[in-house]
Amino acid sequence: MNDLLKFITCGSVDDGKSTLIGHMLYDAKLIFTDQENALILDSRVGSRGGEIDYSLLLDGLMAEREQGITIDVAYRYFNTEKRSFIVADTPGHEEYTRNMAVGASFADLAIILVDGSKGLLTQTRRHARICALMGIRHFVFAVNKMDLVSYDAEVFQKIELDIRKLMVEFKYATLCVLPVSATEGDNVTTPSKNMLWYRGATLLSYLENIDVSKEESKEGCILPVQRVCRPNANFRGFQGQIVQGKLSVGDKVKVLPSGQTACLSSMYVTDKAMDTCIEGQAVTVSIDREIDISRGCVITTEESLSIGRLFKASLLWMDNDELIEGRSYLLKLGGKMVPATVQKLHYQIDVNTGEKKLIKKGHKNEIISCDISVSEKIVLQNFEKCMAMGRFILIDRVTNMTSACGRVEYVLRRSDNLTYQNMDITRDIRAEMLGQKPVTLWFTGLSGSGKSTVANAVEKELVAMGKHTMILDGDNVRMGLNKNLGFTETDRVENIRRIAEVAKLMNDAGLIVLVSAISPYNVDRANARAIIGDAYREIYISTPLEVCEKRDVKGLYAKARQGQLPNFTGISAPYEVPKDAELSIDTSLMELERSVEKIVKLCCV
Repeated sequence: MNDLLKFITCGSVDDGKSTLIGHMLYDAKLIFTDQENALILDSRVGSRGGEIDYSLLLDGLMAEREQGITIDVAYRYFNTEKRSFIVADTPGHEEYTRNMAVGASFADLAIILVDGSKGLLTQTRRHARICALMGIRHFVFAVNKMDLVSYDAEVFQKIELDIRKLMVEFKYATLCVLPVSATEGDNVTTPSKNMLWYRGATLLSYLENIDVSKEESKEGCILPVQRVCRPNANFRGFQGQIVQGKLSVGDKVKVLPSGQTACLSSMYVTDKAMDTCIEGQAVTVSIDREIDISRGCVITTEESLSIGRLFKASLLWMDNDELIEGRSYLLKLGGKMVPATVQKLHYQIDVNTGEKKLIKKGHKNEIISCDISVSEKIVLQNFEKCMAMGRFILIDRVTNMTSACGRVEYVLRRSDNLTYQNMDITRDIRAEMLGQKPVTLWFTGLSGSGKSTVANAVEKELVAMGKHTMILDGDNVRMGLNKNLGFTETDRVENIRRIAEVAKLMNDAGLIVLVSAISPYNVDRANARAIIGDAYREIYISTPLEVCEKRDVKGLYAKARQGQLPNFTGISAPYEVPKDAELSIDTSLMELERSVEKIVKLCCV
């Protein structure tokens, strides 16, 4: 049995999570005298009419105390004679589900609160599913507020039956359902005199004795490299935490994704030399030969680790923006961070029934099944086999906010036999033959802003200078390559991705490419920049909406105002102003010749 138990408290809002843990700490004398005095003083203006409000021990933010709810994750460390504990008290409100998921990611056991007067609620079920998604295998359901239902055994038994029906779907190791009253202390640290019909352990006693240790892995060792250590010219070490198995000096190891092999020549924990290290230890290792190893590589003796670029995933979507197919993010798995694209949305899991519903978009706090591709081959593993190499987060490329957390279900092999072919004739050779530097000038702005006019004028100037160019106009591309795409958000994402890929190929041919496309979303322009690379130059044609409407060469704004054109940028669909454009030009203020002059100079940057 582990000496340390890391657990989470979760459940729907106002089910009594903070009160339960606060009462446990208070009754078990696990707080200092000054904390007790402060609790008594703070409770005078609390929500219990002067009686001790145990939730104040956990809810430290002013907003939490004012609203009487938990907002952020509160971590508490305490010890009893039998065990040490770390508890993450997490919020129940749906708006703060991402905070609950953060707490669940570290825990071995989940205490899920259920209001005895209300039964299982939507958020209770969602939290149970998120805990299972995060790999928690030990569950305690505390049916709280039994004092409000007169400690009725039948009420508890009905809720217990609902809980066991819910948990049938999940792979769990242990399940305990017990009745408690967090405010009155029934079955928290001492057996309740009001529920003599319950013969099980109290909550604290159960936590002190539950065995959450994992079976010793019979598989090989896995060490994701977090850092390369080079203190001097004589030593090169690779640092990380062993996430599976054990390592010993002299072991023959493989370095992934390269597949090269070597033997461990030395191993250290801090500055102490070790012969053997086990799972959970942070180590520095060195090998007996020079191999290119960097952050994100994996040192292993395990044979079943996968290397791939495409996998099926289950994820919790936490972003306010919708999840749509084709959108690009940064994926962090282990020590590796790579660009990733959500290729296909399969279904969303109904949190109440577990039913799988086909979807075209994902929304905040939904659990979603999808396919994800990454820009290069990475080391990964099915989550069930190795949590550390099977869980990841998706990061918004524009805001750097965490958009989702997820798990690898299995690697898709359909792209394993594809290898990028390096040709003898490179971009640099083609560019030298043409006597120019290949760039992509990406013109973005509202319809009617003057993108195509400016791009056309720039191309004429470049051709006059003897340059080799190609214009990819948004309308022209949609009449050919992208004729199968509409104007929904999903289709707009795919439209920009295809244009960027074509522009990249033309840059490889040595050409200067001019793209004229509305491209209204920052994240899609960021994806285009990532695809094209250093050759990308963004030019924001910032002509105001009212000027664009007055021009209205195609009559589109008038139709959009009349409701005849749905999803029209600037009227019924948003345009996000670029945050990092290399150049901004308002065609209503700047003469065309001056605009062309500034853009041509940009080609040489």
